[in-house]
Amino acid sequence: MGLLSKKDAKLIQDPLLDDNPITIQVLGICSALAITAQLKPSIVMAVSVIFVLGIGNVVISLMRNIIPSKIRIIVQLIVVATLVIIVDQVLKAFAYSLSKELSVFIGLIITNCIIMGRFEAFALGNGPWRSFLDGVGNALGYGVILIIVGFFRELLGSGTLFGIKVLGDSVEKTGLYAIGYENNGFMVLPPMALIVVGIIIWVQRSKNKALIEEN
Repeated sequence: MGLLSKKDAKLIQDPLLDDNPITIQVLGICSALAITAQLKPSIVMAVSVIFVLGIGNVVISLMRNIIPSKIRIIVQLIVVATLVIIVDQVLKAFAYSLSKELSVFIGLIITNCIIMGRFEAFALGNGPWRSFLDGVGNALGYGVILIIVGFFRELLGSGTLFGIKVLGDSVEKTGLYAIGYENNGFMVLPPMALIVVGIIIWVQRSKNKALIEEN
């Protein structure tokens, strides 16, 4: 079966499809609303969460037998805070303007309920390898939704992707603007992120009757 067994592969596949942390578990919605007006911050946030949750799950799994139950939440917070500080410092060193754009939202990864939830629900009861796969899988499921939302919000709201004009020039009326297209300013506002996420949830559940019956 290659590197992953069927059981291990499900740890990656399920959060991407039938058990997505945003569309099914309805977790991590705040960042989906706050930083997805452009595609680049969405991708950076997705990669940051993959790093924090993947490595964090491994660390908690390795420590699971020595963490006193009474302070396990404190230990988990210390682990995730340390990893978030690493991410924040790397961004400040190599992508300072993007770090300023994301501002406090990188720090808020510490309180992301997806991360603490996977620490509690999986890493404390499983080995490092499976915990790593679970962390990466759930972070990918989270990141994919952020990237989809960021793609459509920037494209339809600003006519750009990664800041590059892809629909033409709105000032000189070239490309789609030449035939009357106008940017939808509502797309760059936070409520539109919620609407886009709602549409994704509707599409996903309409294709999966089992999810509709369960929820």
